[in-house]
Amino acid sequence: MNLENLSCQSQDLIEVNCDDRWQVYQRLQTLGIPCQCAAYQPLKVQLHSVAMAIQIWSVVRSVTASRQTLSAGLETCWQLDHFQQK
Repeated sequence: MNLENLSCQSQDLIEVNCDDRWQVYQRLQTLGIPCQCAAYQPLKVQLHSVAMAIQIWSVVRSVTASRQTLSAGLETCWQLDHFQQK
């Protein structure tokens, strides 16, 4: 299944803590994801595909999740990779 071909057109507001909002905005800009962020306003992101929604989720999670949560996610991936190699 090609996630890029699944479309979803919308402009959504993403609630991100003020301290993290600019970091999320800058990363989304780097990825070429259309977004806007004004002072004291929520981050606005335009979704064009399911793959883009997953990228946005990943960026927000990487900025807002605790180090312990991110570490646990990596550990799970490594265990799955090790299991699949057997």
